Amino acid sequence: MDKIQEWYKNILENLYDGVYLVNLDRQIEYWNKGAERITGFRREGVLGRYCHDNLLNHVTANGHQLCLNGCPLHATMKDGQPREAEVYLHHERGYRVPVMVRTTPIHDEHGAITGAVEIFSDNSTMDGMRRHVRHLEQTNQMDELTGVGNRRFIEKRIRLALKEFNSTGRKYGILFVDLDNFKDVNDRWGHETGDRILRLVASTLHRNIRSEDALGRWGGEEFVVLLADVDRFSIQIVAEKLRSLVEQTRSRQSSESVATSVSIGCTLLHPKDTLVSVVDRGDRNMYRSKHLGKNRVYLDEEDTE
Repeated sequence: MDKIQEWYKNILENLYDGVYLVNLDRQIEYWNKGAERITGFRREGVLGRYCHDNLLNHVTANGHQLCLNGCPLHATMKDGQPREAEVYLHHERGYRVPVMVRTTPIHDEHGAITGAVEIFSDNSTMDGMRRHVRHLEQTNQMDELTGVGNRRFIEKRIRLALKEFNSTGRKYGILFVDLDNFKDVNDRWGHETGDRILRLVASTLHRNIRSEDALGRWGGEEFVVLLADVDRFSIQIVAEKLRSLVEQTRSRQSSESVATSVSIGCTLLHPKDTLVSVVDRGDRNMYRSKHLGKNRVYLDEEDTE
């Protein structure tokens, strides 16, 4: 029996997916190597803690915190029903990782529920991201600080999108993303913390857009996201998701958690647009979102179907 248990344990340890088990008190009793790899949290710092400690801080795309209210694992233990959900966990380094979680109850020999297991897989396309980074390095189009595309890269992608839009009608949009109150972060915590925040925001944005989309650092604390196949409705949905995920991003500084937010200006490509006109419109819409109170998304009324 011990050999069988050891065999199963070896299988769990070597799964690419993350696996953890909790008892009825939601105390974590097992944490595999896959969970360490995906979350960045080491086993020794997790075992014995409770999932409602909000360690992973699972949130939905609109920012709802599932660990505090609506935890799939807790619901599975209450009714015995397995569940599946797309959520965004908080990596140990602070950025947001999209994951697919699956929860299943654990029963004793009498059929009583004694706990539950959660299996989660990284939904970001890691192989594609690595190839993308190598391409940026080889073509001198990578921003050295954040690891995403630089201004040269995103300008090139927007020009290509304009050509495709005018020749085939394929719809594109851009998001002009600017960190809120970034000067205050640098003034209070120093530029090292400011740089860390920029890297966390860039990683959160990069991991939560599709492979056909593009992200580049425009300069300073500004990023531009190019989105393919979007309309007036869908571009706002994507922008709100990214805004919400950045809002949930945290950087630890001593005993404090440094939060950040972004203001986002959206715009769709228009006939006769140029690189300058579309970027100016996105930039203008971003400043409009700043004037309306920051940490929000703004799409100008001229962006109609």
